[in-house]
Amino acid sequence: MLAAGTTDVTTVFVSMSARSVDGRDADYIEWHSLDHRPEQYRLPGLRNSQRLVSTPACRAARAADGDRFTAVDHVMSYFFAGDAALGPFAALGAALRLGGRMPLRLPSVELAVLDLAGMVAAPRVVAGADVVPWRPGSGVYLLVEQGAVTPAPLVGTPGVAGAWWFDGCEGPAPFDTDHRGLRLTFLFLDGDPVEVAERLRDPLERRWTESGERALLAAPFQTVVPSEWDRHLP
Repeated sequence: MLAAGTTDVTTVFVSMSARSVDGRDADYIEWHSLDHRPEQYRLPGLRNSQRLVSTPACRAARAADGDRFTAVDHVMSYFFAGDAALGPFAALGAALRLGGRMPLRLPSVELAVLDLAGMVAAPRVVAGADVVPWRPGSGVYLLVEQGAVTPAPLVGTPGVAGAWWFDGCEGPAPFDTDHRGLRLTFLFLDGDPVEVAERLRDPLERRWTESGERALLAAPFQTVVPSEWDRHLP
């Protein structure tokens, strides 16, 4: 199977935002899902994208929530084959703005460019680590940490289908980001995100205690459900 190919994803662009100041989260999700996000697939280097939402239950289940990321309720991720795609990605965004195609915005909390550092799949899911992000799931448990301890053992937690983790870097132009020293992990879930979060709490706390790694955010998020834009909201 591996001879047939492996993923060529190398880079993720992550946009973290706060909730809408005027309560238009559902309107924003609908516009982004039906208008803005599909346009990104014009880019030859884009391999995948994923929108996540933190509901009140998700927020209450966070295991770590530092000041820097407290306001995060929306996470949008774009997975690229090479950081050369980031220039066209920015240019497309500018063109959409000039064309009047960006009527709604959310308060930005953090923008980051990170390099793929590792991946693993739970044996029970059968699908390999290279394709776990494309496997239908219920949500993501997102970890933002200072340090480089592997999150691979967390995949043994029931409801976790696999993990991809990324290390921060200096973002290439036109993104002036520097996240060196940060590790961002996507734990891809196929169980209820809030229930899985409770199962992860003890393993995470032990991991942080033993490694001395600092957790900036450890939080479950729901995946947006197509055509049910108001199903999961902050």
